[in-house]
Order: sequence, then C-alpha cells, then structure tokens
Amino acid sequence: MNIILFDGECHFCDASVQFIIKRDQNKYFKFASIQSEIGQKLLEEFKIPKTIDSMIYIEGDKSYVKSTAALRICKKLDHLWKLFYPFLIIPVFLRDAVYDLIAKNRHKLGKKTECKIPTKEELERFLH
Repeated sequence: MNIILFDGECHFCDASVQFIIKRDQNKYFKFASIQSEIGQKLLEEFKIPKTIDSMIYIEGDKSYVKSTAALRICKKLDHLWKLFYPFLIIPVFLRDAVYDLIAKNRHKLGKKTECKIPTKEELERFLH
C-alpha cells in the first residue's frame, strides 16, 4: 500500500498531486482525499490526528507526515527528484518548520472552484 492522502479543497495540494502523477511513471502511488470516506478510514486506522495539517504518505504499515512524507515520496519519483531523499538527515524540527510555513499559507490561494478532469488512467489511481 503506497497511498498519498491530500487535502481535497486545497489548490496547493491538488497541484502537488498533479506534480506527483506526472513524475510517477511507474504508478507507484495511489491517492485519496482526506475528506473522502476512505481518507477518513485511513486516518483512523493509522491513528493520524484529524487536525494534522499535512499531506500524509502511507507506505506499507507506516504513515508519514509533513517533510518526512514529502521526502519519502521524492524517493520514488522519476529523474532527479530522488536526490531530495537524503535531506532526511536534516533534523525533523528544521525540515518541518519549513513545511509548516508552506502549509500555513497554502489556503491563501483560496479553495478550489474547479479541478482538472483526470484521464481514465489517472482516475484509476484515486481511491474512492
């Protein structure tokens, strides 16, 4: 299981999902909105607080949030994005401070009023 949970009402999160899809040619990741039924079940199953302000990455039987999730996702992306993975050696409090700054300001872009219509192939990667 390699699932990315994202805020389905956030422009930045939607752009992040589209970014990952384009760079995941091996189709390693599946996606689910945190607001979806399956997203809520996964939050409960992995004991992730519903107040967490982060993209969440579930790999096998473990979950990751904030910068750790982002860097673990980079490890599986195509091309040079793998080079970001070693940044895991930076103390988590420093990495997460940068992540939190971005997360805190992401809604300033406003809520989505329209979404990119996924192709049939892309749609198969979203959990409902």
